[in-house]
Amino acid sequence: MPLQERLSEDLKDAMRKKDDLRRTTIRMIRSAIGYEEIAQHKTLDDAGVIAVLAKKAKQHQESIAEFKKGNRPDLVAKEEAEMAIVRQYMPQQLTQEELAMLVRKAIAEVGAKGIQDMNKVMGKLMPQVRGKADGAAVSQAVRDLISTPPQS
Repeated sequence: MPLQERLSEDLKDAMRKKDDLRRTTIRMIRSAIGYEEIAQHKTLDDAGVIAVLAKKAKQHQESIAEFKKGNRPDLVAKEEAEMAIVRQYMPQQLTQEELAMLVRKAIAEVGAKGIQDMNKVMGKLMPQVRGKADGAAVSQAVRDLISTPPQS
């Protein structure tokens, strides 16, 4: 079932069960998808929906960090609950080991010799990990692994 259909069905289910948090979170997701569709002048496929979900998850992470700084545990809890709902629609996140393996493979495929080849590696890697790993984490993994010589 396409993600947009699944979101619609889950929204109906949340309304039937009177689950306000789930209902408002799914409506927020669907609204963000709608805005993105308008911006791109096309209906989003699952990959486009996952990109929107990744953006929403990142916004929630940033909000959580700011609310923790501001000592607002009530808002932290709300953001974490919403982020958990958003993550239910995203692909399984890569572990550090899986990410490192993909980074090593991309480094070998593009023949990267050093940090100056980081853009080549990122260009090869990002389509494979989009929605499955945070861009900053991918960038850090590439930076760490590209500057260390392979172990034999």
